[in-house]
Amino acid sequence: MASTDSRLLLLIDDEPAQSRLIAALAAREGYRAIVAATAEEGLERLAGEEGEQVAVILVDQWVPGEDACEFIRQLKAAKPDVPVLLLTASTSPLLAVEAMRAGATDYLIKPIAPERLQQALHAAGLREQPRAELQPLAEKLSSPLDFDAMIGTAPPFRTALAKAATAARGHGHVLVEGESGTGKDMLVRAMHAASARSKAPTRAINVGAMPASTLESLLFGHERGAFPGAFDRQVGLLQLCDGGTLILDEIDRLEPAIQLRLAEVLSRRVVRPTGASHGFRIDVRILAASDRPLDELRLSSEFDAGLAALLGATRIVLPPLRDRAGDIPALTRYFLNKIGAQPGLRQHSIADSALSLLEAYDWPGNVRQLQAVLFRAAVFCDGESLSADCFPQLSEMLGGQENRTDKRQRGLGVMLYTDDGNLRALEDIEADIIRLAIGHYRGRMTEVARRLGIGRSTLYRKLGELGIDSAA
Repeated sequence: MASTDSRLLLLIDDEPAQSRLIAALAAREGYRAIVAATAEEGLERLAGEEGEQVAVILVDQWVPGEDACEFIRQLKAAKPDVPVLLLTASTSPLLAVEAMRAGATDYLIKPIAPERLQQALHAAGLREQPRAELQPLAEKLSSPLDFDAMIGTAPPFRTALAKAATAARGHGHVLVEGESGTGKDMLVRAMHAASARSKAPTRAINVGAMPASTLESLLFGHERGAFPGAFDRQVGLLQLCDGGTLILDEIDRLEPAIQLRLAEVLSRRVVRPTGASHGFRIDVRILAASDRPLDELRLSSEFDAGLAALLGATRIVLPPLRDRAGDIPALTRYFLNKIGAQPGLRQHSIADSALSLLEAYDWPGNVRQLQAVLFRAAVFCDGESLSADCFPQLSEMLGGQENRTDKRQRGLGVMLYTDDGNLRALEDIEADIIRLAIGHYRGRMTEVARRLGIGRSTLYRKLGELGIDSAA
């Protein structure tokens, strides 16, 4: 692998405009791009003197065409340790599966979002063996837009959902905070879908993915001739979304000057495009997401206090996955069910040993990272049940942590399969379900019986037959 001082991106792409854009975006992540217009030229560049310095390979599927997966195998054979990213216009999960099995590290869909490319390059640059399976694969599964798809029972998470559901019905600005990968984007979109403005004009932009000058014109608009290069009039998103919603991701990365201007617009409810002699009255709702707490940024003078107050009138905090490890089993089964429904994949169950392993990891990438790891395991494991052996990198990172009883007691749920993939005995499964219900409903036996669909006398009879303590 190349050092961080001399990282090269080998871009195999025959579209000059796209190549220039990718090269410029890659430069922000510290990469110098070299371009090959054909698959043959790409292999030649890789075998040449510069090939030793190549840190990442990005292939536009259009170049090798139907032979993209075979070409990826050739690239991996030539440079086994170099991550290969596939860029394609296809949204087919089947292609994603085939590309991964051929050796691709990640899969990006055109037209590529700048932040998505930078995320993939950043992850590839941090890639260390044997942690390849823990890198993100963010475009394999579409995310539902309703609150019911937000899986979890941890109190901080349910509190956040309840607050979001209430806020969704209002018209005020909302700020969603949480670490990257906690589900902020999904929550914001669920709020918008449940709001009275769901059918009104809506736009979503990633603040951290574009230069300040571009973002300023995009938000506020400009008149023709307002500045050098302003050849046409541009209507800003704040004006376009009048009566609707503007979603701002990574609001914590907003430039100070734009923070002040946005605060003024939101407080006065009037936007004046750059170079315009008059403003336009607007009614826009802002749904903002931030990876960092705005209060902390405000105290350190990194974020405007006025804008923080306007956006944070309703503030929702999503907890990291490490603080809701008891939700991992439910999330795991939810993702495996969705993954198994994709073309080219099959339904997998999850063994106790694998769940124990997943619970023991801290998941710095949160729910998004868990989904990526499960997707990889589903692609490469042939058995019906995913066991700990399907997560070798994770096992190696965690070492010999055989005793994970404390974490498992936080709510692994009900195991249907043993480690060898065979079903457990019905009596054992039934006993686990009853124990789970007693714990979930805090020993309220009438509620336990009602939720299980049996009478109280039947419940107590089963407790005796199965040897279950009702105080469990």
